[in-house]
Amino acid sequence: MKKLIALVLAATMAFSMVACGGNTSGTTNSATSNGANAQTSGNTEIAFITDVGNIDDHSFNQYSYEGVSSFATANNIKANYFRPADDTDADRMDAIEQAIQDGAKVVVMAGYLFAPSLEQAQAKYPDVQFLALDVSTGDLAEPASNTALITYREEQAGYLAGYAAVEDGYTKLGFLGGVAVPAVIRYGYGFVQGANEAAKELGVQVDMKYWYSGSFEANDEIKAKMDSWYSAGTEVVFACGGAIYSSAISAAEASANGGKIIGVDVDQSADGEMVITSATKALAHSVELALQDCVDNGWKWSEAYAGKETVLGAAEDCVALPMETSKFTTFNAEKYAAIYNQLKDGVLVVDNSSNPDVHPETTNVTVDWQ
Repeated sequence: MKKLIALVLAATMAFSMVACGGNTSGTTNSATSNGANAQTSGNTEIAFITDVGNIDDHSFNQYSYEGVSSFATANNIKANYFRPADDTDADRMDAIEQAIQDGAKVVVMAGYLFAPSLEQAQAKYPDVQFLALDVSTGDLAEPASNTALITYREEQAGYLAGYAAVEDGYTKLGFLGGVAVPAVIRYGYGFVQGANEAAKELGVQVDMKYWYSGSFEANDEIKAKMDSWYSAGTEVVFACGGAIYSSAISAAEASANGGKIIGVDVDQSADGEMVITSATKALAHSVELALQDCVDNGWKWSEAYAGKETVLGAAEDCVALPMETSKFTTFNAEKYAAIYNQLKDGVLVVDNSSNPDVHPETTNVTVDWQ
């Protein structure tokens, strides 16, 4: 089993990059935190296992772990993060077992890639509770009673982003997805639907380029593709897929026509003036709510979570646009509240289909499916 190199994190969440090449761990909010090897430190009650990337990715990993860390700090519970050595099921399982050996009562993991290792772990460790974000019953057909799944209504967040962009005057849009997995597809299809509805209301025509890069990692191919989009007149790109966001940012910064970006999962407004808004999921909040349920129920899931997929959206205030940091010129808080309340009340229903071969029907948006 690969050795862990423990990196001690301050409770203030001052994240630092950890080296690749082996499983790594870090500690937060521990009175006994000593930086010892995580195999023997006994310094974990709640463990977070990262998806591809690290906890300072300004995206899914960071804000999921922020929920773990905040909950641990508030409740004087010891928490660690563990990073798989590589992007394989074996390495993810190895990281889970490292966490359990270190005493983890709850293991939190982020991303659909965990489904195979989770299926193995939930059976092998029935006394350990597992919380998986963005893992659905389509990924893990039979979650055990010690497993809780949380997914999100990404189509609602994407709809809000598309609707707001067109309402704000943008008529040449782009959707950049990572791998065409259900969550990414729902974001994209929601984006198309929202743009189409706003275009119908305004009586305008919108052009949209749409492409899955096939990767969640930044690379030169994505940067070149985004350069070509901006050069051809694309005004704003919804970049949806982990680190590919940085390739889109680089292209927007280099564009001659002042290209804009819509972020994903978390509020990415701090990354520059080109980020006009973000389609967000309440990652940290949803993790805290679930962990509170587990602790309140004696370190086991209650019936609300046990063996189930919990889907969170506008009704639970778990998808949104961060209007306080958005950089719109005409789309305002009043317009946003009107459309958001329709989603929240169920008056507006966004198609949540995620078949990559069946595209949303449009009337006022012409989509270039690439």
